[in-house]
Amino acid sequence: MPKYSGSVRSLIIALAVILLIVVVSNTAIGTTNISPVLTAKIIYMGLLEWVQGTILWTLSLLGIPFDGSALFNSISPDRTWTDGQEMIIMGIRLPRVLLAALVGAALATAGCSMQGLLKNPLADPYIIGMSSGAALGAAIGFTLLLPVQLISFIFATITIFVVYNISKVGGKVPVDTLLLAGIAISFFLSALTSFFLFFSESLHQIIYWMMGGFWNASWDKVKITMLVVFTGILFSYRHSWILNVMLLGEEQAQSLGVNIESVKKQILVISALITAAAVSVSGIIGFVGLIIPHIMRNLIGPDHRGLLPASTLMGAIFLVISDTFARTFPSMVQAVLESSDIMLFQVILERVGSLQGVDLPVGIVTALFGAPFFVYLLRKRRKSLYA
Repeated sequence: MPKYSGSVRSLIIALAVILLIVVVSNTAIGTTNISPVLTAKIIYMGLLEWVQGTILWTLSLLGIPFDGSALFNSISPDRTWTDGQEMIIMGIRLPRVLLAALVGAALATAGCSMQGLLKNPLADPYIIGMSSGAALGAAIGFTLLLPVQLISFIFATITIFVVYNISKVGGKVPVDTLLLAGIAISFFLSALTSFFLFFSESLHQIIYWMMGGFWNASWDKVKITMLVVFTGILFSYRHSWILNVMLLGEEQAQSLGVNIESVKKQILVISALITAAAVSVSGIIGFVGLIIPHIMRNLIGPDHRGLLPASTLMGAIFLVISDTFARTFPSMVQAVLESSDIMLFQVILERVGSLQGVDLPVGIVTALFGAPFFVYLLRKRRKSLYA
């Protein structure tokens, strides 16, 4: 376990609490009005039932008789909700919120690792072509009616291995060669994706997927993504000290006994796997892996022992809030247009029709936040270079 300073430990605990509150409160938000307190009770009851089932199943395998109904009934809340409300929370909203949290955590963690590895605050998980590989896989999946999540994951993973092997120079992988190879492969894969878009009958589905969103969230996707993302994040945390050493420079890190090329390969593979797992279920959601690690680095400093978990939690919080905004904003606009007497608003409403039940792609929301921040980073970097 890494040793945190008091302020960093407090910040990480605060972020964990905020994430829990955000998950519950954003699960309560939707067209059907369900209070956060009732939502928390429904989620708690679902968790309790899952724990009870897991314990009973484990004990039955071991041949140990156990009747814990009295115990679980004593800690269960009174059922004050309807079956419909439970279905909305547990079957529709909670899987979507949890999937958004997992994807946000994965992208922010991968972005933090990539920025530390490349020693560049403008780096993100997509910088070496993973998003282009996933997009090509999705286009092939939609066109040939193959499982989109699996195909996009495979193509994103293959892309990173192709880029890595192209970048090798005498058994080593220089950072500038890695970036240039990633850019070249991205353009090539984007061309192939455009080819499939041109001939595909699933053009609308592919473009929607590429915008990024959680419309098709399900418990199966949550379970699969959780397994890959949690494993990858834990392995990323194991490299926190090495990332700190690499900030001193490759020569200094090597003199301290760090196998530079092995570490590069491990970090790239881990970042690729969790990014591929995230992109395969959400589509391409930009700027999370760029802005979140940079914000947290400004708050707690460059020590990756605290920076990585802080970025993980903040990435989850940011994407859950962004997705909630994406699924509620159209209804808010509809209400404003309907309540206004301004002629322009009435014309807009007639042209666009009803916005009830419409979800914005969450990639649009993150881009609206991320693009201005990216410009800010560029201006700040330019001033530091030419000051």
